[in-house]
Amino acid sequence: MQESWSRFLSFALLFVFALQAEALPKKKATSGTGTNVAAAAAPSASGGITTATDGSTILDKTVQINGLSIRYKISAPADQFTAASGVTGASATANTTGTAGLNVLLHGDGGQSFFDFPNQAVQNNLMGVVVLAPNKNLFWGGGSGLQRTDGVAHAAAVNSLIQNQLSQDVAFDPGNVFFTGVSGGSLLLSGFFVPAFGAQYKTGVVLNCGALVPQVNVTDANTLATSMKIHFQSTKDELALLQPAIPKAIAAYEKIATTVGMSAAQIGTMQTVDNTPNGGGHCGFDGTGFVKGVQLMSTNFANIMGQNASGEVSGIGNVLTTVFGNENVVFTSAGQAQKI
Repeated sequence: MQESWSRFLSFALLFVFALQAEALPKKKATSGTGTNVAAAAAPSASGGITTATDGSTILDKTVQINGLSIRYKISAPADQFTAASGVTGASATANTTGTAGLNVLLHGDGGQSFFDFPNQAVQNNLMGVVVLAPNKNLFWGGGSGLQRTDGVAHAAAVNSLIQNQLSQDVAFDPGNVFFTGVSGGSLLLSGFFVPAFGAQYKTGVVLNCGALVPQVNVTDANTLATSMKIHFQSTKDELALLQPAIPKAIAAYEKIATTVGMSAAQIGTMQTVDNTPNGGGHCGFDGTGFVKGVQLMSTNFANIMGQNASGEVSGIGNVLTTVFGNENVVFTSAGQAQKI
């Protein structure tokens, strides 16, 4: 009898300890450059129509592109969607040119900014689009760290989404498509998308908290350098693995411009850099943390990329400093070795 009670008590204690262990915070992944939001913890089902912060309509959809499952969201006035989109009040015809452009955002590792959708408010006549990385870890370009092994395929899929799919859902101006990168999304844009496809858009890209030297051949370097505005935004306490990568990327894109004959003054109008923020860590441009920092840059997108951009970002100041002579941005802390 005593032995039976001992086994019973042992089992009960193990059960209690198991419950306590399950309640503890799980260890966070450490191989990426974005936030630590696990894909399993984020909303997983695509499809549906919701309302944006500015009253616009958000369409959430998934399509197959080049064998990849691409989930994306579009935020736009209801009447700019096509009838096929299923949005109430949609009145646009598929494959027609609209009056507004797009700001296409690629999130960081783990997908936080896809689910937050920081660019959902229509701003400076740009409707918001966010695209989810097509893999289990939600890493743009696949791989890990700075090694984005699927970068070519992912960049091509994003380009096909814009060129062939989005006009089926919403009327937009294809000559007014801008881009925003966040952490790992900035690696995909700078390393693969911009060198391969940037020249055909002739607009601009904000590379937040991450950048790579081009990993593929640059297509039409002259048009890219003279027509694609690039802003590099980081913090002084960036992730350790990004601290050497960002200056190298800045120097590489500046070299593209000098090679095609642009002067220092001309380069300064097209390529800018800032890493003034300090204390907020990776992407913490507001000085406090990732989510609010990314939102700050999205809210001020027009002040960075608009036709008459002032460069002023609330809490930071003027961020439009020429890359010429400022390639080696200074980091004041060792940064963190893992994603946060």
